[in-house]
Amino acid sequence: MKQKKIVLVLYCFFFYLLCCFAQNINIVDLTQQLNADLYWDTLSGTGILEKKGHVVQFQTNETLVVADYVLMKITDAPVRIDGNVFVTENFAECVRSFLDSGNGESLFTIGAVLIDPGHGGKDSGAVGKHNVDGKKFEIYEKDVVLKVSEELYKKLKKTYPDKKILMTRSDDTFLSLEERVEMANAVPLDSHEAILYVSIHANSAFDKKASGFEVWYLSPGYRRTIIAEDAAEKEILPILNTMLEEEFTTESTLIAKFILENLDAAVGDLSPNRGIKEEEWFVVRNANMPSVLVEVGFVSNEKEALLLADESYLRKVTAGIYNGLAAFIMHFERSRGFTGE
Repeated sequence: MKQKKIVLVLYCFFFYLLCCFAQNINIVDLTQQLNADLYWDTLSGTGILEKKGHVVQFQTNETLVVADYVLMKITDAPVRIDGNVFVTENFAECVRSFLDSGNGESLFTIGAVLIDPGHGGKDSGAVGKHNVDGKKFEIYEKDVVLKVSEELYKKLKKTYPDKKILMTRSDDTFLSLEERVEMANAVPLDSHEAILYVSIHANSAFDKKASGFEVWYLSPGYRRTIIAEDAAEKEILPILNTMLEEEFTTESTLIAKFILENLDAAVGDLSPNRGIKEEEWFVVRNANMPSVLVEVGFVSNEKEALLLADESYLRKVTAGIYNGLAAFIMHFERSRGFTGE
């Protein structure tokens, strides 16, 4: 028994040496040689190499690399040894050919923005009922979010005449969650274009003192099937989906960050900033694109309900959301589609 253990230890040691010999290039050294930037997620073992707007995604122990989210190639799998990532010369040459082949022109643009006013029709959403100066006052979420969405649509349409600026509804119409998602995923795009999905809502709580605005994005713990099964070989689908989902999560987080910062600048003196949240909302988790859900305030709070009924205040809220989206679009297109921080 003791001899078997010794043999096993020796086998593992020689296997370790073999890996070190074969995978003899540290990914950090390769990054410096290529004059590129490395973005590494230790938890998932996913890495992104970026140079002049071109990106190569890879995962440890996986033989597939993806360049610019379009080109795919099978090469030697990177391995992690003692906390470091090592690759072979074949892997290095594969990455080098991808990153040095481009001309640095813009790869990706935002081709469309889909604005989704929550609720509508028979679904009023949250309802605020208050007694103000002896008079009954009611406010409906579906009306508030439609006003914000219409104003946001106009501002984006004026600024970006070359982009598709769309709304899931432009009147008091009921749409199911499934219909909203289908509309989002059916928007036609060119291969170099991306779409942003922004769902607008108003909040409500049993605690009448609750107030403020917040932005939600999809929890990183949730994984969607983004790439259709007929788009690639089945054995590489999980890898591709994970890679693309990581990028969508990054983009969604950045959109949320930009919108929240600009909402704070626009109305932070009137309504508290409740921060960025993560959750598995239906419309967010099923839209195969970067997507966020914005809560503009609480209709259940009397003071905030009165603000949300004020046209001038809603214009400020809209300006905050618009400025956040515009900042993200500029960031995305200047970085040629690469949004890593």
